[in-house]
Amino acid sequence: MLELDHLAIAAETLEAGRVYVEDMLGVPLQPGGQHDYFGTHNALLGLADGLYLEVIAIDPDASKPAYPRWFDLDRFDGAPRITNWICRSQDLDQAVAMHPGAGTPVALERGDLRWRMAVPSDGILPMGGGFPALMQWSGQDHPAKRLSPSGCRLTRLTVTHPEADALRDQLAGHLVDHRIVIEVGAPGFETDFETPSGRRVLR
Repeated sequence: MLELDHLAIAAETLEAGRVYVEDMLGVPLQPGGQHDYFGTHNALLGLADGLYLEVIAIDPDASKPAYPRWFDLDRFDGAPRITNWICRSQDLDQAVAMHPGAGTPVALERGDLRWRMAVPSDGILPMGGGFPALMQWSGQDHPAKRLSPSGCRLTRLTVTHPEADALRDQLAGHLVDHRIVIEVGAPGFETDFETPSGRRVLR
């Protein structure tokens, strides 16, 4: 089984992504850290129900890797926006065997956090990123446990894609979450949040 773990908002710079989220949700993000393997860095927002939101960007102080970065960040441009949803598994190898297009598991770390994530060789997830990134945490620790409560709760994640039926079929029986809706449309994401300032929407 798969479970929704977190959402990723890509940005050309970490500061641009931070400003976008804080302006839209009305709450401050917390520092994250560096991902040395992919040359990226992030900022985080703790959500209710054990979820979190990640703003991620290329780290200008890091060396460029000799391979494509995850989340197709090498080709990202434009305004900050949700580009990926990430689901965790208790058995990543089995999940990848069932969804081979998800990529090859890569061992990663940030500070003392350890996990593995399936990353395609070109950095582009199936269905242009419509399919979730698959991961598995090592041990029981999780970033959401370390983040201060923000008062924000995800109430709905809408994934739109021209091949929505095919995406639903691929995830049927593997992911059950009433908050996630997959609809036909141009590729993209929309999220509804309950916040201390009321309902807010991120795209």
